[in-house]
Amino acid sequence: MINQYPLWKYILIALVIFFGAIYALPNLYEDDFAIQISSTSMSAKLEPGSVNKIKEAVNKLEKQPKAVEYKDKMVLLRYANSTEQLDAKALLSKSLAKEELSITLNIVSNTPAWLKSMHAMPMQLGLDLRGGIHFLMEVDTQAAITKRLETAYSESRRLLRSEGIRYRKVNLNKDNIEMIFKSEELRDKAESELRSEAEFADFRMSTSEDAQGRFVLTAGMDENSIKAITESALRKNITILRERVNKIGVAEPIVQRQGKNRIVVELPGIQDSAMARTFIGTTATLEFRLQDQENDAYVAKETGIIPSKSKLYFMKGNKRRPVLLQKEIMLTGEYIQSASSAIDPQTGLPIVNIRLNQTGGSKFYEATRDNVGRPMGTVFSEDIFVGKEVVDGETKWITKKKEEVINVATIRDALSTRFQISGIDSMEEATNLAKLLEAGSLAAPIYFVEERTVGPSMGEKNIEQGQMAVTIGFLLVVVFMAIYYKTFGIVADVALFANLALMVALLSLFRATLTMPGIAGIVLTVGMAVDANVLIFERIREELRNGLSPQAAIDSGYDKAFWTIFDANLTTFIAAILLFSFGTGPIKGFAVTLSIGIATSMFTATMGTRAIVNLVFGGRKIKWLSI
Repeated sequence: MINQYPLWKYILIALVIFFGAIYALPNLYEDDFAIQISSTSMSAKLEPGSVNKIKEAVNKLEKQPKAVEYKDKMVLLRYANSTEQLDAKALLSKSLAKEELSITLNIVSNTPAWLKSMHAMPMQLGLDLRGGIHFLMEVDTQAAITKRLETAYSESRRLLRSEGIRYRKVNLNKDNIEMIFKSEELRDKAESELRSEAEFADFRMSTSEDAQGRFVLTAGMDENSIKAITESALRKNITILRERVNKIGVAEPIVQRQGKNRIVVELPGIQDSAMARTFIGTTATLEFRLQDQENDAYVAKETGIIPSKSKLYFMKGNKRRPVLLQKEIMLTGEYIQSASSAIDPQTGLPIVNIRLNQTGGSKFYEATRDNVGRPMGTVFSEDIFVGKEVVDGETKWITKKKEEVINVATIRDALSTRFQISGIDSMEEATNLAKLLEAGSLAAPIYFVEERTVGPSMGEKNIEQGQMAVTIGFLLVVVFMAIYYKTFGIVADVALFANLALMVALLSLFRATLTMPGIAGIVLTVGMAVDANVLIFERIREELRNGLSPQAAIDSGYDKAFWTIFDANLTTFIAAILLFSFGTGPIKGFAVTLSIGIATSMFTATMGTRAIVNLVFGGRKIKWLSI
């Protein structure tokens, strides 16, 4: 019998619509504007005393939050709108100024627990809808290459000394390391040792003699090695930026690569751009160097004559005392596995506890074992962006390297994977240093190319306008279809409701980020969804005019229109894939909603409406159709 589906197909369609409704449901619950209060040490729980002071501060607020959640590591205050949220944060910041607490703005889901248990969550909203900060950053890949050469330079000197290979000089050049020996035998032995070390696996070795008859070994990097280093720097920077963003406490951040050497960071719900810029963009690291005890730092400062094997630094603080440290680096911060701030029980002063990974611990043990009793300086360095200039059409970033000696301490015992850094002025400074070190040092400096801040009120306005656009477009289509195609138009309207629910459900399920262009994609899909039904219904009307019976006209209309609908949607789907492949953020958002809309509209317009029509008209003797 024509115009009837088998039972399994009705059940399948019903299940798809049912689960679509379930996973679309969380979007009906509006998010709350929250204030998150946590310890400045991201891994620490809130102390009972801190919780009591937070409660006192909350009770003094003029506008009480709609809900307060006390958890082990944070307190969450929920507000209905951004105005109340911002006012409360300003008051709490004053009340809790003396406490070691982090107070950040956030937007949190209001989805019921029973939906969360099914992993049903609302759609993620982009910055233009939620508000927040957008950064576009460029990575200085040349700095990563230079840093790699400096590490290899220190390692080559250490290796030559440990193997007892005497050398005249080791020079660090722009793109290679040059080692000079007095005999060919020593040079060949050095080459053999360096080639066997994993540290120099990506270096090419070449030998020569200079004008003075000395034997030279040059270690440089080929194009493949340089490319690998730059790619590694980009990947590591993205990973570290994600870790830093997570430590700020941002809900649903976006950190992704854009183009050859750029990174996009979006922080929804964050309004303090200065804090975010400082925390995620600091290229900070530690270096441990032995102090030069043979030369006077004050003499070097006054005369400007610095020993060739040393470097002049200044102690952190107002007095800026000069200190001479050796150029050779004992250890860098790249081996730090974890860092946490604390109070030294003996002195009562803030310290940072450092834990190295196994490789770093071995290196540090070897470096300190032979230097027990000697003073060692801890150097904190960061690259600060000061401007840019265009030379021959190429943009060059101008940075200033800020280096300060945190402390100089005598090595009492050989150090391994765990040790402490002292000489820090305040607990806040110790906490910030620990956060930066634990998040990791950036593999290469990053420069802020673009910065945009979208206020929460603007985001709310965009959401209202987007909802209005979808609602008006939807209602116009629904009314038109019901008037023009009568009963079949109402069937198309039911399918349109199902299509919208399925779109929202898939966007939520895939955790896609909805933006204003994405809403435009939804509006466009609402119009396109009924195109398929228009083609089907017009085909049915044509078959009726040609003299077919109503049942035969329905069957013929759906069958003959299907491939036309399929071809039209396929070409649009290909266009959406190209937009997603070659477009950037907003264009990708449009492409995602368009692609999902094409898939859901194909399902609801063909299978969905056919199922309803079959249930209403199938298996019945009818003389005319309301179409």
